[in-house]
Amino acid sequence: MNSVFVYCESDNGIVAEVSLELLTKGRKLANGLNCKLEAVVIGTKLNGCENDLFPYGADVVHVADDPRLDPYQTLPHASIFTGLMREKKPQIVLIGATSTGRDLGPRVSSALHSGLTADCTSLEIGDHEDKKEGKTYKDLLYQIRPAFGGNIIATIINPDHRPQMATVREGVMKKEITDPDYRGELKKIEVDRYLQPEDFAVQIIDRHIEKSRINLKGAPVIVAGGYGVGSKENFDLLFELAETLGGEVGASRAAVDAGFAVHERQIGQTGVTVRPKLYIACGISGQIQHRAGMEESAQIISVNTDPEAPINAIADYVIIGDVADVIPKMIRHYRKNTK
Repeated sequence: MNSVFVYCESDNGIVAEVSLELLTKGRKLANGLNCKLEAVVIGTKLNGCENDLFPYGADVVHVADDPRLDPYQTLPHASIFTGLMREKKPQIVLIGATSTGRDLGPRVSSALHSGLTADCTSLEIGDHEDKKEGKTYKDLLYQIRPAFGGNIIATIINPDHRPQMATVREGVMKKEITDPDYRGELKKIEVDRYLQPEDFAVQIIDRHIEKSRINLKGAPVIVAGGYGVGSKENFDLLFELAETLGGEVGASRAAVDAGFAVHERQIGQTGVTVRPKLYIACGISGQIQHRAGMEESAQIISVNTDPEAPINAIADYVIIGDVADVIPKMIRHYRKNTK
């Protein structure tokens, strides 16, 4: 059976975190299908990158190393990846839903006539029975994602075309090393077999990337506010509590839309996915869109005036009360007990 492929993003020789997360999930999918897991890395300064990928279960690492391929450009990367996919004919292709992946994925999918499901939150292997056609399809990729504004969870399948392609946002899948001593096979890609002169019609004159000053993914403690916080001024209490606990401040989409917090702090389906040791949800109702981005937190505390708020169902501790009353008490308590 054909392999599961993962496109691994790289920048200046460093493989992106989302790619390692997808390798972890890809390994589980490949085990279920009894096939190989293969990684594709396209860029430059990639000597030895396979040593970072083999521990995550990659049986084969395909490397296209050429100075012309870094930083990422649409045409050369798409030509190499599409050409390789046509040759190898994988059954599944996974790509990170980053700015690079959102550019590359649809282009490759269109060229291969395969279809693509974007922003998946879960990937599973299962069967499908088409009662109308009287057919049963075995071992399909269930591409699971919120739909209709997050009001439902849709399971999307692609029974007739290959590869089955999906993109996944960073942080959705958990990154785990399969075997630190595992070693697979390294294959060098002859880039000139796939490239045409017109692939380099666009030249990058200069590139400037401003690093985010907000590190939600790396924060051990997150104090998140929703529309129930009430105002931008009340969000100052969350910043004070987060500073006391050595954490970061997050926000729900409703709070961001209301102007209480900037979009970089948004957690959930259309924001970032986090797994802190402690997540304090303040005035957050906990609709499925938000829970998709934080429900795997190690411990969750909910502060809410509504005892029936959906967030309370997944919280370890629930405090019924107004944020403006509860948060100052928490700040005083934590400060007193950390002196």
